[in-house]
This record gives sequence, structure tokens and C-alpha cells, in this order.
Amino acid sequence: MNAGRGAGRFAWPLFGLAGALSLVAIVFLGLSWSETLPPGSFGFRGFTLLFVVAFGTVGALIASRHASNSIGWIFLVAALLSSIQELAQEYAVYADASPDRAWGAVAAWIPAWIWIPGTGAMLFLLLLFPDGHLLSPRWRWAAWLGALGIVIGVAGLAFAPGPLENFASIDNPFGVDGLAFFGPGGSTALSLYGVALLLAATSIVLRYRRSSGTQRQQLKWLVTSGVFIALTLSFSFVAQYALSIDEGSAYLSLSLVVIAAFVSMPVATGIAVLQYRLYDIDLVIKKTVVFALITASLTIVFLGALALTLGGVVGGLLIAVTFGPIRDRARRIADRIVYGRRATPYEMLSEFTNRIGDAYAADDVLPEMADVLRRATGADVARVWLKVGGAFRQVAGSPDDAPAADAFATDGAIEVRHQGETLGALSVQMPANDALDPTRERFAQDLASQAGLVLRNVSLVEELRESRRRIVTAQDERARTLERNIHDGAQQQLVALAVKQRLAAGLISRDPSRAEALLEELQAQTGDALENLRDLARGIYPPLLADKGLVAALEAQGRKAATPVTLHAGEIGRYPQEIESAVYFCVLEALTNVAKYARASHVTVTLGQEAGALAFDVTDDGAGFDRSALSYGTGLQGMTDRLEALGGALHVQSSAGNGTTVRGSVPVAPVL
Repeated sequence: MNAGRGAGRFAWPLFGLAGALSLVAIVFLGLSWSETLPPGSFGFRGFTLLFVVAFGTVGALIASRHASNSIGWIFLVAALLSSIQELAQEYAVYADASPDRAWGAVAAWIPAWIWIPGTGAMLFLLLLFPDGHLLSPRWRWAAWLGALGIVIGVAGLAFAPGPLENFASIDNPFGVDGLAFFGPGGSTALSLYGVALLLAATSIVLRYRRSSGTQRQQLKWLVTSGVFIALTLSFSFVAQYALSIDEGSAYLSLSLVVIAAFVSMPVATGIAVLQYRLYDIDLVIKKTVVFALITASLTIVFLGALALTLGGVVGGLLIAVTFGPIRDRARRIADRIVYGRRATPYEMLSEFTNRIGDAYAADDVLPEMADVLRRATGADVARVWLKVGGAFRQVAGSPDDAPAADAFATDGAIEVRHQGETLGALSVQMPANDALDPTRERFAQDLASQAGLVLRNVSLVEELRESRRRIVTAQDERARTLERNIHDGAQQQLVALAVKQRLAAGLISRDPSRAEALLEELQAQTGDALENLRDLARGIYPPLLADKGLVAALEAQGRKAATPVTLHAGEIGRYPQEIESAVYFCVLEALTNVAKYARASHVTVTLGQEAGALAFDVTDDGAGFDRSALSYGTGLQGMTDRLEALGGALHVQSSAGNGTTVRGSVPVAPVL
């Protein structure tokens, strides 16, 4: 990995070398502007400078970031060869105008053959794009076929005797008699080269057909470009060497088409890099754009100063004064080019951090978090999930009118953790043609790490709200149950007693013996009604608990339990009413659960005080259950709420076939 980074340092210097050679070529182009290319020359003067800019820029961006990927280096080699070709050709034209200028023949010799490896780079780009590897090992022979065609073609053109291509008046200074490109060797080279190029285009088409999602969007542009290059270059060979079309309007039109085909390759790659985030080089692109904009702007300022004859000193002062505003403006433009309409991800993160301040309410924080996540990643929908009661619940989404998700899906979601505990998650729904790339995924992870403490506060508030809601609901349910029990039980009994009392009063004078029997019956029924009222009172607050304390009240309930109960109590004293009632009702709820679900033969209840807390255990020998597969029901949740309201806690230990232990504790003062 370090070796790759080290090699990446040479990407921009290599691009700079190609640019420097191109600048020298432009100088010679200016010196010989009145001259025209000799008959038979391909294209227009200076056309390869387009290749230097297009191939060099894309190649440097990729190679500087992904040095181990050959794609960037192939682009850079094509740019460097194009700059050498242009420099040699422009100097040859310049030297041809004056025969006494040295090295003219050598300069004219270079463009005769260097275009073959330059255009051959396209062949390997199509074979290796985008990851630098062939579609499969079976395609190696296509690469070797193309390489062989390039070598034979270079050798044939470089050492063919006679007039040079593009410079018919100059004989090849390195020509070898008997080695003619337009003989069998030349035909072989063109055939191998052409077949390999068509195979490379086939390879990229097959890669496209096997791709999906974002990669398919990235490849579709290059597929179009590759097929365009393969067809136009093959037709160019046929037209130039088989049909002898080497001048006139048809030849110029052909030249334009071939030039456009070659330029389409880096353009297609640039679209894949910029629009579909190929290679994850946002930051490199931004720095490059900023540098280019600053350089161009300062150059304009300095040249403007010179044009106004203000002199170099004043021009330097203008540069110093305008550098800051130009730099800021360049950064904004670069951000717009790289990130589109959204701000840079970390500007969004900074903005979010500043805006949340001390706000803890979910209504304020979480929608803001979802909005920042959506805008920074370019997602269609962003959602924030809060883990409440062991389940994930969507608590915010952006945009506001986005439909809520049916259920939480772990795929593509990023957990929000704090101190090792999962508090919630962030999730995004990306456009079909713009998947979540590594840069934006890292931002989402950074946002999740920043959101941990925020979600902790929100979670506490939500847990408090939820517990209050459960307490109110439980109180309402208990009130309705009490009302129903009074109506269906004690009230009906009292109504019946009143009716019988009136009946007994009417029988006293008419049938004393029957009235006496009825009064005895009324006494028994009155005792039953009194016992029912006492049972109802025990459900509110047991009189025995108030009079005798926890041990006596639990012993009485244990004798009534459906499953045999053994009570072990340590040094237990009296405690405030709210503490005794919380422990009492929690133990009763646990005994009820044992009777309903455990299928146990025995239950042990243990009470004790230790470390400043009143603790209880309810252990059964029943079937048990898998804790990971079940969450708290209403009974256990109610017990938890009771204890947590007093600063206590509840823990459940169970496994299939090994029974269950419900353990609770609540802080208390020393025993009285």
C-alpha cells in the first residue's frame, strides 16, 4: 500500500512533463504558423494537444489516488506520447521551412510511428477498465495480440525505408532496406492491431452486460466510446491504407471523426469519475480544480496589470490583494463541480454540530440529523432510527414528506453506538444510478460517531417519555380493572344483600322462622362481601403489607399461589411505602408469570438487603426460555418501570430447560 502511494507521487509530475512538452510544441507552432502540414499528414496542426489535456488530466487524477490501478498510468502514457508527437511534428514543420535547422529529419521520423503505441493505449484501456484487470484470464491472448500488433507496427513504420509518413519530402533517416511497412509485415501489424481493438471493444461490452447498479452506469459511457473508437479507427485504417484516402475533404472529415473518437475516451471516463464517483477521488478533483482556477485567475490579473502598463510591482500587489477572494471563490466553484448542489460533506457535519447546540428533544435534533445525512450523501431519503425497548423505531426522516419505512433493515444501515451500546442507526435510500460510494459512506459513519452522545440524550428522553406513557396506561388499566371488579363482584353482592334485607324485614311479622334463616344467610353473605372487598384492597395496597411488612405479606401470598413457594428472608426491616409496594407487586407479578408460563414445580423467593439496596430473587425450576429470542412483555416491562422509577433495576436470567430467575433491586436506607 505504501509502495502504491509512493508511485502515485509521480502522476502529477508526469502530467506536468507532458504539459511542458506541449507548451514547447505550442511555441514552435506559433513560429511556423504560416506553414501547413505536408500532403498526407493526418489531422490538423495541434490536434494532439487535446489528447494531452484530456488524457493527462484524467490519468493524473486516477493515478495519484489509485497508483496500483493501471488505468491512470495508461492515460498518462497516452498523454505523454501525444505531447512528444506534437512537439516532434511542430518542430519538424518548423525545421522543414529552413533546411539548415538541425534534427528536422529526426523530428519528422518520430510522428511516423509514435502514434501506434499512443492509439494502442486505447486498446488496453478497453480491456482493463475500470479495475485494471482483464475481464477474465481467457482475455490475455487478446492483450498479447494487441501488444504484438503494436510492436510489429512500430518496427515497420520506424525502420521502413523511403519517405516518411506525413513528410513525403524527407527520407527515413533510420530506414532499413528490405523492411517495408506496407509489405507483409505492415499488413500483419494492421490486422493484429485491428482485431485486438475490436476484441477490446467486445470485452468492455461484455463487462457492461455483466454489471449492474452503479457500475453499469459508469461503464455505459465507456462502452459507447470504446465501440466508437474501434469502428472509426478500423475504418480509418481501411480508408487510408486500402482505399488510399489521404487528402481532400473526405480525409479531413475522417480525421475529425477519429479525433473525436479518441477524445471521447477520457471524456467518458471523466463522467464516470465525476458523476458516478468512480475511484473515490472527490478530494483530488477538488484540489485540482481549485489549483487550476487560482492559477488562471491570478494569471489574468497579472496580465491585465501588464496590459495597463502598471508594471510588475503593481501586478504583484494586485495578486497579493486578490489572492484571498480568488481562493475562496475557487473553492466554492470546485465544491459545486465536485459535489453538485450539495455542500461538502464535512461542511454539512460542521453545520450540524453547530446547530444542535444543547437541544436534546427528538423533535429538534433527529430531523436535523436526517436532513444533513440526506443532503451530504445525495440520497433520495435518509432516516434516523432509535432503539427503544430492544427494537428499532424510525424517529425522523428527510425529506419531510418521505413515507416511513415499513421495518428496519440492517442492509445499508450504520449503527449509532456510544460506550459500546447500540443506541440507533442511520440509513439512506440512494438513487438507482448513484450508489453510496466509500467517501459518502465514511461521512455517514463519521456522522454516526458524532451522533452517539446526541442519541444517548434523545434516547434517555424517549425512554422517560415511554416509561411515563406505560405508567399512565398501567394506572388507567388498573383503574378500569378495579371498577370492573367492584361492579361485577362487590357491588352485585351488596345489591343482593340489600334485596334480601328488605325481604327479611317483610318476613319478621309473617314468618319469623324463615326470617331468622334468611338473616343467618345474610350474615354469611356479608362476610363473603367483606372478604371480596379485602381482596380488592390488597390489589391496591394490601393491609397486611402496611401492618406487618414485606415478609408477612409475601408469606400470605405464597400460601395462595398456584405453585408451591418457599420464602427466604434475610434481615429485612421496614421501608418507605413506595419501596415496599414496588418489591411486593414485582414479586407477585413474577409469581403470576411462573403460574402462567413456566410449568414449574417449585418457586423460591429470596429477600435481602446488601450494599445499600433491597434485593429480591424469584427463581423457578420450570421450562425457561431463550432470552435472545424474546423481549420484555407488559408484565416484565411494568416491573422494570416500577423499579427504575425508584432508581432500581430488573434483570432476567433464563435459558431453555433451566428455569428462570427474576432479580430486582432498589436502593434503600439502612434497616430500621
